[in-house]
Amino acid sequence: MRSDRTRGRGSGRGGRPVAALALVALFALLSGCAGSENAVSDNGEFTFVSPGGRTRLFYSPDERGHVTGLKGESLANADNTIRLSDFSGEVVVLNVWGSWCPPCRAEADDLQAVQDELGDQGVRVLGINVRDNRDAANDFVHNLDVDYPSIYDPSGRAMLALNGFPRSTTPATVVLDREHRVAAIYLSEITEKGLLPKVRDIANESSGSGGTGNTGEAGNTDKSGNSGDTGDSGSTGGTSPSEQPESGR
Repeated sequence: MRSDRTRGRGSGRGGRPVAALALVALFALLSGCAGSENAVSDNGEFTFVSPGGRTRLFYSPDERGHVTGLKGESLANADNTIRLSDFSGEVVVLNVWGSWCPPCRAEADDLQAVQDELGDQGVRVLGINVRDNRDAANDFVHNLDVDYPSIYDPSGRAMLALNGFPRSTTPATVVLDREHRVAAIYLSEITEKGLLPKVRDIANESSGSGGTGNTGEAGNTDKSGNSGDTGDSGSTGGTSPSEQPESGR
């Protein structure tokens, strides 16, 4: 019995360094999942990370990550491919939507208003239609008089260019500057009053702040009834994004 207890104590002492190392490794893993807000990888690409419950995120030019490789089938014409690179040098307002989503219907006129107001300043709204039926999505566009284009992306393949952005967060809006870097993210329904000033500011950035051209192929005051927060939503972009309240209509 004594020898057994001795072996047991010795085993316990010898196991402590192993247990300690295991705890250190676990802590490092958890820190890697939840710690950094930096959405710019070593090569300057955009990466989506946890927003800590925030739904409005804004990034200064030196905090922004590029979106590249975004492309997909046109909702209006299955034979055509829409690429982010089609909008070289323009501010692009990406809106993730579905015809089955009531807040998407509510904000469609707000997005159209942004397009109408700022289109001549090099601003383009581009929809990404997710988890949807093509006929229902086209009816949505027709019935709401939406004239900006959309990528038809039921499989989520085009969304992969946003590096981890959750398809379940709908609606969601991502504003890209003229270099197609992530400048702002809205993880819930938007309004014209809330979105227009931010997009205008991004469009008016000097070339020294944002520049023109594209680096690669890519191409709330919420309305009543939509809380905007989702359990698996993430955030993006720079080392210390700021969050600003969006005023209502």
